Amino acid sequence: MSLLTEEQVMLRDSARGWAQTNAPVRAFRTMRDSGNDKGFDAGTFKDIAEMGWTGVVIPEAYGGSEFGYRSIGVVIEELGRNVVAAPLIGSAVGGASALILGGTEAQKRAWLPKIADGSAIAALAVDEGPRYAPEKVALTATKNGSGYALSGSKTFVHEGMAADMFVVAARTSGDVKDEKGITLFLVPAGAKGLSRSRRELMDSRGYADLTFENVGVGADAVIGQVDGGRPLLDKTLDRATAAAAAEEMGLAQQAFDTTVAYMKTRVQFGQLIGSFQALQHRAAYLFTALQLARPTVDAALQAIDDNADNVPALVSLAKATANDIVNYATREMIQLHGGIGMTDAHDAGFYIKRARVLEASFGSSAYHRERYARLLGI
Repeated sequence: MSLLTEEQVMLRDSARGWAQTNAPVRAFRTMRDSGNDKGFDAGTFKDIAEMGWTGVVIPEAYGGSEFGYRSIGVVIEELGRNVVAAPLIGSAVGGASALILGGTEAQKRAWLPKIADGSAIAALAVDEGPRYAPEKVALTATKNGSGYALSGSKTFVHEGMAADMFVVAARTSGDVKDEKGITLFLVPAGAKGLSRSRRELMDSRGYADLTFENVGVGADAVIGQVDGGRPLLDKTLDRATAAAAAEEMGLAQQAFDTTVAYMKTRVQFGQLIGSFQALQHRAAYLFTALQLARPTVDAALQAIDDNADNVPALVSLAKATANDIVNYATREMIQLHGGIGMTDAHDAGFYIKRARVLEASFGSSAYHRERYARLLGI
């Protein structure tokens, strides 16, 4: 696994410094308590866009820096340390990747510059049930003259309440479980017949459920090939999944750092709890687990940049591993903080809530272990 480049180190340090100064965890608490339906602060996102982080994976020709997926992973991990809410995974990675990989020139020119400068937010509309199952697409896209009419529903859409445009996986032929017959469509949020309602999850972000009632789109709304959208969908989701794993690593690392700092100051039975050997063993085990998990995420992001053949397998390995470590780290954060960790007054709750949502997003550990084994022919 290659080390970060000098530019990526500077990007990491910049993101870390900005988040600590301008977006500490208390800023997320303020946003949450405001009842903001979009799930992020507009001023915070404006700053993120002005620093160019929304355009890290977007080619220079469309207003981005084309700095790569390992680089956006660095940024997302650092923002994850402070549970910064911003539409990066769904828009700057997911939506942007679908257009970069399969969009027409007209689609790219219409949307990528706006995603890059933060003036538009894209979202992936894929899931249709309570569990992540991108291979099951029931929402239909029926030929209607020169275009299509979309009918059905999508749920748990990340950044769905703020999105200006959706990348929608629809079925143009075949049965709900058929690999062929899936087509991706670019659908503006204001399209007639499209409605959305907020889906409230424990991490207080802006998820939405979408309903499509004969939403008309032209043939120019197709992203990639008609009936052949599954490979494009898989590649797009791999990129969003790797980004989610990077955020999980940020959450896990900060959960560890905060917990160790607490163990060095909390006194119980007349001694610092960090002096208790049993707790030292737990901290040491968590530290080791973090060191073993990080290379899997780095390798997946680097493989995407390198256009490697084993991207799907590495992404599934990274997500399964990141799911496990963020689950463990946030549980330890709660337990080792004792009673205060169970209260809303402490920040630990934000970490475990965001962790649980990310664990289920883009595939659980079980989903990705099964996928990893299948890809390896086991």
